Amino acid sequence: MIIRRLEDIEGTARAVTGDGWHSYRLLVKADGLGFSLHDTFVHAGTTLQLWYKHHLEACYCLEGEGSVEKLADGEIYELRPGTLYALDQNDQHIVRAKTALRLICVFNPPLSGHERHDADGSYELSPTDSAD
Repeated sequence: MIIRRLEDIEGTARAVTGDGWHSYRLLVKADGLGFSLHDTFVHAGTTLQLWYKHHLEACYCLEGEGSVEKLADGEIYELRPGTLYALDQNDQHIVRAKTALRLICVFNPPLSGHERHDADGSYELSPTDSAD
């Protein structure tokens, strides 16, 4: 059994910060569950263009207001508490935070925890990973 608290992660390598966001990597690849789980905060006013071309991601909004835009068709979906969006086609997308957003995010294959977004908004895939 794995028990972790945010307070245990703060100040460690599992607390990752990027431009306009910070994330607590609650579960990572080394935990051996086949997915990773993140408590992610997107700062108010932030716009993130992302493309997880090597990962599937699902996000559940706990707090805040914003939107996610699917770039393939320009469709925009509002985000508010209780909303889930899943990028089941490795969708290129834009997340816009009207207010501070708090999202619980799940990645498959799991992130190792140290990743930072590449220039195209993706995370690199380790040679030993697969999306299967």
